Order: sequence, then C-alpha cells, then structure tokens
Amino acid sequence: MNKKIFLALLGTFLIGVSLGVVFTVLNPQFAENLFLNLKQIFSGKLNGVPDSFTLFKLIFLNNTRVAILAAFGGVLFGVVPLGILFFNGFLVGIVMEYSYLQGESLTKILLSILPHGIVEIPAFAIAGLGGIEWYLEIIKGRGTLGDRFRRGFKTAMKMLGIAIFLLLIAALIEAYVTPSLAGYSF
Repeated sequence: MNKKIFLALLGTFLIGVSLGVVFTVLNPQFAENLFLNLKQIFSGKLNGVPDSFTLFKLIFLNNTRVAILAAFGGVLFGVVPLGILFFNGFLVGIVMEYSYLQGESLTKILLSILPHGIVEIPAFAIAGLGGIEWYLEIIKGRGTLGDRFRRGFKTAMKMLGIAIFLLLIAALIEAYVTPSLAGYSF
C-alpha cells in the first residue's frame, strides 16, 4: 500500500471539510439551501426506515457503491477517488458548520460523525488507493500491458475487499452505535 497516496487521499477529505466549513461561514444562505436539499434527499431515502437493520443495509449498500466507484474510478488518473473524498469532506464540513450555526453542540456534531467516520473515510481512501495503484501498475509496471492490467486489477480488488469489510463495520456503527451516542433515535 502506498502510504503517501493514502495520506494524500485522507488529506483531500480534510481539505474538503475545511473548505465546507469556510464556505458555510461565507455563504450561510447557500449552505442552508444545500443543507435543506440534502436533508430532503436523505429524508426521502430514510422515510419509512423501520429499524436499525434497514438503516444499516441502506448505508452499507450506498457506501459500497461509492467504494466501487472510487476503486474503478482510480484507474482514471486517480481523479475519481480524489473527487469523491473531497466532495464528501466538503459536505461534511457544510453539515457540521451549519448544524453548529443552528445551535447544535460541537459534542453532538462530533458524536454524529466520528464513531463511524473514523472507519468509513479510511475505507473510501483504501478503495480509491486500490484504483490508483491499478492505474500506476498499468503505466509504470513491468511486462505486457495485459500483465500490468491484471496485476493492478488484482491489487485493486484486494483493496476494495478490505474497504468493503471496513464499510460493513462503519455501517454497523452508524446504524446501531452512532444514534445512541449522538442522542437521536428512530
């Protein structure tokens, strides 16, 4: 695993969070509209979610889809995983700052994000790293193009498997642990 690229992916997420916070401070009305739109979108998806297990399945399947996109998109010059991590970070920053400006305590905000986020975000970075390593193997590896493609693909799929396992854990935390820690329920 390329530690520098992994850290760059995590750094991209943190830059996204920071810019999301700054954006919200500078453009509170736009941030409020975005927040309300996101809330409506997610409320529509969560409307009728009867229990934690259904929420777990919804979160896990959605996050797995994003991880697959990051892994396969990584082979496109590494742009897709960087975009996914930046965009997710940007949205997290907006939601955090908007919630804070609305009077939510920092403790509750962090308890709503950190328990599952410390597993989920590295999982996305691992999936994206797999795709980037696939790309790097194709352009820098040894052997025929077919050999390099297969070696890179094998690496990417191993890393995607690790990422999906981590996303399973993150979804369990998000559906079963985070709500009680953050003080919200079904």
